[in-house]
Amino acid sequence: MIKVATHSAILEVGVEAVSFADVYAVAREGAGVRLGEAAEAAIEEGRRVVDRLAGAPTPAYGISTGFGALATRHIPGEMRTQLQRSLVRSHAAGSGPEVEPEVVRALMLLRLSTLATGHTGIRVETARLLAGLLTHHLTPVVREYGSLGCSGDLAPLSHCALALIGEGEVRDAEGRLVPAADALAAAGLAPVELVEKEGLALINGTDGMLGMLVLAIEDLRRLLRTADVAAAMSVEGQLGTDRVFAADLQALRPHPGQAASAANLVALLADSGVVASHRGPDCNRVQDAYSLRCSPQVHGAARDTVEYAAGVAGRELASAIDNPVVIGDRVESNGNFHGAPVAYVLDFLAIATADVASISERRTDRFLDVARNHGLPPFLADDPGVDSGHMIAQYTQAGIVSELKRLANPASVDSIPSSAMQEDHVSMGWAAARKLRRSVDGLTRVIAIEILTAARALDLRAPLSPSPATAAVVTALREAGIAGPGPDRHLSPEIEATVALVASGEVLRAAESVLGDLA
Repeated sequence: MIKVATHSAILEVGVEAVSFADVYAVAREGAGVRLGEAAEAAIEEGRRVVDRLAGAPTPAYGISTGFGALATRHIPGEMRTQLQRSLVRSHAAGSGPEVEPEVVRALMLLRLSTLATGHTGIRVETARLLAGLLTHHLTPVVREYGSLGCSGDLAPLSHCALALIGEGEVRDAEGRLVPAADALAAAGLAPVELVEKEGLALINGTDGMLGMLVLAIEDLRRLLRTADVAAAMSVEGQLGTDRVFAADLQALRPHPGQAASAANLVALLADSGVVASHRGPDCNRVQDAYSLRCSPQVHGAARDTVEYAAGVAGRELASAIDNPVVIGDRVESNGNFHGAPVAYVLDFLAIATADVASISERRTDRFLDVARNHGLPPFLADDPGVDSGHMIAQYTQAGIVSELKRLANPASVDSIPSSAMQEDHVSMGWAAARKLRRSVDGLTRVIAIEILTAARALDLRAPLSPSPATAAVVTALREAGIAGPGPDRHLSPEIEATVALVASGEVLRAAESVLGDLA
């Protein structure tokens, strides 16, 4: 049973864009939500426009007509409540495993943020109920499959809208599966009866793919700094040089991510007894392998890709996405729901993630090959031949990296027409986001195995001492119950424990406890 994180903080959603930090607070920390006064005023103003058009004899799309390829039918006033209810029920057509609660909370917050702009025509009471679900930690069940990323994330958002009308299922704060009507009643909330335009207002946005993008950006920023820690441990453990990371060399190619990564490596390797041991004139190493020497170039390119994606995400957070949209005193159809801008960067990040994992696996493999590890035992085994050491840990890495390469195949290049050819080009942005989440998880595991292996190698370099920063990482592993070199033992629990330390940020914090914040 997965409990939803709860937090006493309450985020006020206004007419301005929510921030990355707001998304993290609500999605991952369980902060509650309320609408600000300015947002409620904007919502009411937008609603007045919809009410006026609803009473007009001229059909208005989404207000008094059908939807998509059925938009040519005019719907009389007495059937419009049924129209909105039918829209939500029919579009809540997801299938497959449940989507993670943090993703659902993120997409609900982002939909509420768009509602708060006043451009959707929603009623205040409906928007308040959406905020109430977040505050009471009632998370609608959303399924893995169903969104084409255009017109927005229709099926996932429809599953959330279904809960607002008291239908479908939700997870409560304890993770229990509860009928939505019962959960609302237990929280003192009443379901709403949707009126003109509200069904579309609740389901027509890129909120699911955007929420996953924002969460992935946070994860990747942490993981790429952790990848620098892993690379430093590998350079050190394989008797590599830190001279190639010098700032003047990096300045010859002024990519900001590369400079930051190289600066991290210099700091992490400072005062290393292992590195100092082979600085003398008797060292016959001309230059290190690419996987060591080019770590800042690869990690840095990934960093720059993440920051480009963050720029796209920031613009999308500032967007008001719906169709049709209330603008001034009119309602207009548009194409802003198309997920292409978000889908492209989701795919771009999957490419960068796969490549960072690939170079991490190559650094790890060098530790295990007696022809390349500069005096370490084969596979870092205690008694090679009797013991296999980390031989199969590298197999695990290789299997994950192979999967990440498949996940790097872009989803956004595909399009399958839908809605009787009315929606004849779609973004597949939701699929791009789902595979990126799997990619981020895979990268976490690959980096963890590199750190686990490098820590063992550094122990084997004794009596040479590692740098204070990398030593702090080794200590963090040992204090977590992950033993050092010795005879073979059940390795999977040690891998999983290291994965947890990487995912939680504990590995990064260990290094930063010595150095301060890494770039």
